[in-house]
Amino acid sequence: MHAMPVLRLKDISKRFGALVANDGISLDLDRGEVLALLGENGAGKSTLVSILFGHYVADAGSIEVFGRPLPPGRPSAALDSGIGMVHQHFALADNLSALDNVMLGTEPLWQPFSRRGAARAKLLDAAKRFGLHVDPDARVGDLSVGERQRVEILKALVRGARILILDEPTAVLTPSESESLFATLEQLVAQGLSVIFISHKLDEVLRVSHRVAILRGGRLVAVLPTAGADKAALAEAMVGRRVAPAQRRTHATGDVVCTLRGATLQGSGVRRLLDAVDLELRAGEVVAVAGVAGNGQQALAEVLCGQRALDAGTLAVAGRTLPALPRAWVEAGVARVPEDRHAEGTVGDLALWENAVLERYASPAFSRAGVLHRARARAHARALVERFDVRGTEAAGLETRARSLSGGNMQKLILGRALAGDPDDARPPVLIVANQPTWGLDVGAVAYVHQQLIDAAAAGSAVLLISEDLDEIFALADRITVMHHGRLGPAKPAAQWTLAAIGLAMAGDKACDAARAAR
Repeated sequence: MHAMPVLRLKDISKRFGALVANDGISLDLDRGEVLALLGENGAGKSTLVSILFGHYVADAGSIEVFGRPLPPGRPSAALDSGIGMVHQHFALADNLSALDNVMLGTEPLWQPFSRRGAARAKLLDAAKRFGLHVDPDARVGDLSVGERQRVEILKALVRGARILILDEPTAVLTPSESESLFATLEQLVAQGLSVIFISHKLDEVLRVSHRVAILRGGRLVAVLPTAGADKAALAEAMVGRRVAPAQRRTHATGDVVCTLRGATLQGSGVRRLLDAVDLELRAGEVVAVAGVAGNGQQALAEVLCGQRALDAGTLAVAGRTLPALPRAWVEAGVARVPEDRHAEGTVGDLALWENAVLERYASPAFSRAGVLHRARARAHARALVERFDVRGTEAAGLETRARSLSGGNMQKLILGRALAGDPDDARPPVLIVANQPTWGLDVGAVAYVHQQLIDAAAAGSAVLLISEDLDEIFALADRITVMHHGRLGPAKPAAQWTLAAIGLAMAGDKACDAARAAR
C-alpha cells in the first residue's frame, strides 16, 4: 500500500487578470523524496510555490500537508505545518550572528528574556544531525556564501521543517559548495525530510532528484522519474520544442579594444572593490570572469560602463580615456547587459518602446532640440521586438509595461537594445559588458542569449562575460579569468582550465595570486 504523501496539491488555479498563472495543478510529494520543479520563466513555478507558502491565495484548489488542510494565505500556517523555504537571495541580517538569525521571529517581542541557551542547543543539535557545520557566534556578514546558505537551511530545520523548498539553491555557490549542498540533501532525505528543488540547471536536477515535475504555460505537463530521463528530453518538455545549444563559430580575434592597467577602486573602510586589476579585451573575443558573487564583479562592470571612476590605474576604450559618464560610454560604442534587469536594465512602469530607447533617447536618432521623436522611437522598438523575438506584448503592443514581461523576454529586450545600438550607425558595439546575462532564465532563453553573444563576438565585438555559471562560461568563453576579493587572476585560454581549477580559484586558492604576481 502506497504511503500517504506528505504534501498534496489538488487542482490549484490562480489568475492575475487575463493571465492564467496556474491552471488546475495537482501534485504530490512523498516522504524522503526530492521533487524537482522545472519550467520556463513565466511557467507558474513561483506562483505555485508562493501559494504553497501562503504568500498568494489560490482562486481554486486545496493543499494538504501531512493529511491536514493547509489554511490559505498564511505563511505562519505553512511554517507551523512543517514547510520551510530557502530563497535564492538569503533573508539574513549580516550584522547579526548565525544564532541570532536563526532565532529571529521565533520569540514574542513581549517575552521578558531570550532563551538563547535552548536555541543554541537546538541549533547545534540540528547542525550535527544533518552535517551543517556553522559557528553559532560567527557574524553572518563574515561567512562565505555556502555557510550563509547553511544558516538559512538551519533556520528552517530548527523551526521544525519537514518539507524544504529550495529556490535555485546553487545559483551563488562555488562548485565545492554545491557538492557540499548535495551531500546535505542526501542526509536530509535519508532522515525522512522531503525537498522541492527548483533549478534551471538540468545536470543538478538529474543528479539530486527522484522525480521531475514540469510546468509549461501554467499547466503541469509532465511528472516523470529522474531515472532514465535526460537533459534534452527535459528541456524539450519545458519549452515545448527542441532546444538547440548555442553554436560557436571559428573566427579570428582582432585588436585590443579595452585595456585596464592597475585598476583600483576603494570600497568602504580598507577593503578594495578592485585591487590593481589588469585586463585586455580584444575584438571578436569572449573573455569570461568567474567568481562567487560579491568579489568585485559588480564594481568591474560599473567601471567598464562609465558608472564609476577609478581611484587609481588607467582604463582605455579604443585608445580613448572616457569620463565616468554612462552616456559617453554608450556613444563610444560600449553596450551593457546589467546584472539586475529589473532595477538597472529597465524602468518597469515605462512602456516597452520607451525602454527600447532608454540609453539613447537624447541621441540625434531619436531627438531633435530636446524633443523626443516618438515615431522613430516606436519604429526602432518594433524592429527590436521582431528581431529579438520579444513576446508578451500581445495585449498592449509597444505600450506594454516592462514590468509585465517575463524574465526571459525582459532580457531579450535589454539584449536587443544593447546589440542594436544606434540605428544611424550599422557598426556592432565595440565592447559588450554582459553581467550575469542568463541569471534566472529558462533553458530556451539561455540558449537564445548565448547565441546572441556568440554572434556579436563573431561580428567583431569584444565581449566581457561576468558569470557565476561555470557551464555558461565554458560554453562561451575564449579566455577565462577568476575574480576573488577584488583581484583578477590571469586570463587563460578556456582549454587550459578545468572545473576543479576554477573552483579552487573562486574559493581564493593561493595559486591564483601567485600566477598573477608572476605575470
